[in-house]
Amino acid sequence: MERRIQNGDYILIVYDEIRRWLVQVKEGEAYHTNKGFIKFDDIIGKPLGVRTRTSKGHLFSIFTPTAADFLFKAVRQTQIIYPKDASFILITAGIGPGSRVVEAGSGSGGMTSVLAFYVQPTGKVYGYEINAEFLKKAQKNIARLGLEPFVEFKNKDVLTGIEEVDVDVVVLDLVTPWEVVPVAYSALKAAGIFVSFSPTVVQVEKTIEALRTHNFGDIRIYELLLRPWQLSRKREEVVIRPQTQMIGHTGFLTFARKMSLEPIESEEQNLEERPAGGADSGE
Repeated sequence: MERRIQNGDYILIVYDEIRRWLVQVKEGEAYHTNKGFIKFDDIIGKPLGVRTRTSKGHLFSIFTPTAADFLFKAVRQTQIIYPKDASFILITAGIGPGSRVVEAGSGSGGMTSVLAFYVQPTGKVYGYEINAEFLKKAQKNIARLGLEPFVEFKNKDVLTGIEEVDVDVVVLDLVTPWEVVPVAYSALKAAGIFVSFSPTVVQVEKTIEALRTHNFGDIRIYELLLRPWQLSRKREEVVIRPQTQMIGHTGFLTFARKMSLEPIESEEQNLEERPAGGADSGE
């Protein structure tokens, strides 16, 4: 069924690669740009994907916003985790419908919104943020997206403890993630996944040391670089070339899995349990 624009919807208005606006449709109002304005009453009831002209005659396209659009356009006071990193966290940590995720360092709620979008309809994100001002922004952004049922915020220092147990994933965006490693271990379910986003190698080194000390395994580190390509026309010819600017280093992603504390069987035990006259005995 064709989805049509309704009053109160959030839409993405696109002019070109750079000029893109995330706005809420409101009856009787208009959205103003340097290319002219669009009256919302003129697009309400029209299908998403429609093209419309501004008051100055410029052609704009109207789309449904994605999680990445909301991430970039969120009202924020802190640095966001870029979509290239956020999407990699989702797939590598196996976050999806029904996942229970603890996020520490929620900031303005950018990554929180991405997590909440993907854990619905039965999952939950528990956001720990010590800064009350940041938390207000995060709550506002989550409410704006209608994701409140899937997020529970806590104005609390995660170092004092995580209230939830048997969670699937713990995601950290903190200055000292290594200090949270033992707390994360207690909160995670068996083989649960630890994720940390850190800008510097020094932070990563300290985090890895803590992970090894506190019984985490399968430790992996990634750095993602993203280079967009530009599409343009030269007369009748389509020209495709890499952009001169790209999203290079944003941070390092560290992943690890919670290991069991159950003792490893010794070789002696293995020999005692091996049945006599087995395949190795030659009988």
